Amino acid sequence: MASFFTLVEPVVVMHKLGSSCFEMALTLTVYNRSLEISGGRPDQAQSASSSFFLIHSIISAVAAMFSSFPLGRIAERRGPKVFLVIPQLGSLMGMCFLLVFLFHNLPLEFLFLGSMVYGLSGGPPAFWAGVAALASLSSNQKHRTLKLSVVDLCVGIAGVLGGLLSGYMYQLGHQGLVLLMTSMLFSAASLFYAVFLLSTSRQKCDEKEQLLSSGEKMDRVAVGLLMSAIVLFDLGMIGAEDVLTLYVLKPPMSWDSVWAGYGSAATNAMYLTSFLGVLVLSGVLGDVALSLLGIVSNCTGMAIMAFTVESWVYFMARGIMMFACVPMPTIRAMLSKVLDSQQYGNRGMKQEAD
Repeated sequence: MASFFTLVEPVVVMHKLGSSCFEMALTLTVYNRSLEISGGRPDQAQSASSSFFLIHSIISAVAAMFSSFPLGRIAERRGPKVFLVIPQLGSLMGMCFLLVFLFHNLPLEFLFLGSMVYGLSGGPPAFWAGVAALASLSSNQKHRTLKLSVVDLCVGIAGVLGGLLSGYMYQLGHQGLVLLMTSMLFSAASLFYAVFLLSTSRQKCDEKEQLLSSGEKMDRVAVGLLMSAIVLFDLGMIGAEDVLTLYVLKPPMSWDSVWAGYGSAATNAMYLTSFLGVLVLSGVLGDVALSLLGIVSNCTGMAIMAFTVESWVYFMARGIMMFACVPMPTIRAMLSKVLDSQQYGNRGMKQEAD
């Protein structure tokens, strides 16, 4: 039983369930308010919603940049678990702004305060950095790609469940209030697990197996190229998904919350098929070939999405994108193999163990 509390996967599952519900509540709330302000004109509502989420993302990203350095310094002393706790605390605080928004007739700009709070707490970059660090430190180099793919598998399972549930739950209560409260409940459970139950004392591989051998120097060029690949691929994925999320809500698709939930589930199902792809092909293809396979799968599906006017085409394109999530865990695994263990907050974990 003690070994279970060394796994980061339960935190990932609960966090993803909470974030899936919150993203659905935020998207539909913003779009419906924009539709109301625009007098029921879908094109103007989509344009206003796109502008909102663009500013929302910029505020969160810029705020996360300011918080990354102090969080990194804290993680050096206390271990990478800091990256799990502080961002989730900020996420809960950010959700409270949407809760206040639902009960008062406030302008949409009020929600930017929530994104700023979330960003100042580290946001998604800090949280997923902590997840990757703990997962990498608990595995050896040979199985690191598979380990990180298992984490993405958990993200996919939780995302599918969250997408299917959130579409129906939005229709309950006051303008998605039940859905928002559910997301806060999952997030609080994830935070509780990370603070009180998650243990890092079982990372024995840190002392016996350095991520780099003692006489080997870190390849800074390789680190820079891999980080650039992560940033570029992530920008492409996030940008395209933000557009698709709003596109399906207006004609010719005109999805309601239930169909939007199905679309979210189909999107997160890519994590499941990508995991199966890594599991089957990792022994045949190398990390570079796996990454290229995922990039081709993603680009092909997105090209079809550009001409989607019916729901069945959307889901067919999602099927073609079955390996779209392969590059991220694969590149992260490649990055972990060229980084020194100190870069993962290993020093803080040793101090905690002592």
